[in-house]
Amino acid sequence: MNFKIHRGTQEIGGSCVEVWTHATRIVIDIGMPLMHPDGSEFDISTFQPLTKENLLNKGVLPNIPGLYKSAKKPVDGVLISHYHKDHYGLGEYVSDNIKFYLGKATHQILEINNLFTSQNLELKNHQWFAHEKSFNIGDIQITPFLTDHSAFDAYAFLIEAPFGSAQGAKSKRIFYSGDFRGHGAKHKLFKWFTYHPPKHIDYLLMEGTTLGRKDTTQKTEEELGQELTGLFRQKDRINLVYCSGQNIDRIVRVYCACVQAGKTLVVDVYVAHILKVLSEHAGIPYPSKEFVNVRVMFPWALSDRLIKGGNENVVYQFTKYKITRDEIGKNPADYVLIVRPSLLRDLKKIRGMENGNFIYSLWKGYLNKPGSTKDFVEYFTNHGFTLHHLHTSGHADLPTLKRMVSAIKPKVLIPIHTLNGSDYKNHFDVQVRELSDGEIVN
Repeated sequence: MNFKIHRGTQEIGGSCVEVWTHATRIVIDIGMPLMHPDGSEFDISTFQPLTKENLLNKGVLPNIPGLYKSAKKPVDGVLISHYHKDHYGLGEYVSDNIKFYLGKATHQILEINNLFTSQNLELKNHQWFAHEKSFNIGDIQITPFLTDHSAFDAYAFLIEAPFGSAQGAKSKRIFYSGDFRGHGAKHKLFKWFTYHPPKHIDYLLMEGTTLGRKDTTQKTEEELGQELTGLFRQKDRINLVYCSGQNIDRIVRVYCACVQAGKTLVVDVYVAHILKVLSEHAGIPYPSKEFVNVRVMFPWALSDRLIKGGNENVVYQFTKYKITRDEIGKNPADYVLIVRPSLLRDLKKIRGMENGNFIYSLWKGYLNKPGSTKDFVEYFTNHGFTLHHLHTSGHADLPTLKRMVSAIKPKVLIPIHTLNGSDYKNHFDVQVRELSDGEIVN
């Protein structure tokens, strides 16, 4: 068995790993980069006029023969670990003849993205997998492990392939951590994993997103929930929460804080649709008779586009739970709104949209970069809102990374999804091998 990290040995995002034997070749993640080599933010729209060949020549697409068009030996399958773009974002360039393997909820989120955004990733050839249910692609066996991450449906993978042809010969084993943490809503899942890890791992490819950051430990989602409840209990202040509409752990935590503080949670039709679709997988609150304190706002531009595109059913499914701008404006302190920059036009029209709490629940670094996020936050702070940064990372802190390595006990540890691969040898008591993008390991 061989593997090659096409992107991710010296950067966060754009993850892509190729694994192959003499008979089978698979790709783990086909992520979009987050930054250019010079450190500037990556924007795929600047490459839109270019062909696949141009993108390959410029290094945007990883150079994997048989992945993008018909070939004598096409790739046998693509695994997607979760629905963050830095792990699937270049999937639209993959040949339709190649099967994608992913979780059902991940697939549903990708379909929602097709509906609500400019993304056009239709997986015509796919297969769902499930936690700890092994399956084979050729002579490679894959076992997915559900992980605790800020994406609802995120997985690590155990990759096994036979070594030698003798009966009873041992397999070679790679463990790909994907993105994970141990302080989120599924922290018990990570704890269970550390007591029941896969054994005899030859290579552990482990993310190290947080290495090099000043914060050595992360707040738990429960601790964030307590802080949110305290803010929501303040009188005469509307509360706006700016977080990812796909960060289900965070939205559920906001909902629970609303219940404890006696507030009504307001989401737009986009977030409402995500919550409803994913509610089939867990007890997620969504606009319904079971969750009466969840109401739906209908942004004009988004609703108009959905209706004109023939998706009026997506909009109309929540009309029973509609809340108007006037209703919010009569008693703004009764509500907590999940917001984002594209909603600013509608938020400006709500009476009393001033002197509230603005809870920023994303990576703090975005506030230092010119763009829509910075402008959005500054609009509200200029209107008397008090800014609160309440967030916790979707990635493992150093103590959690050490628990992962200690549990698995790999023969070799490989840095991936990190800017600080050279630090691994200072933190982990196993052999560390720092690779370069494109380097082959046999």
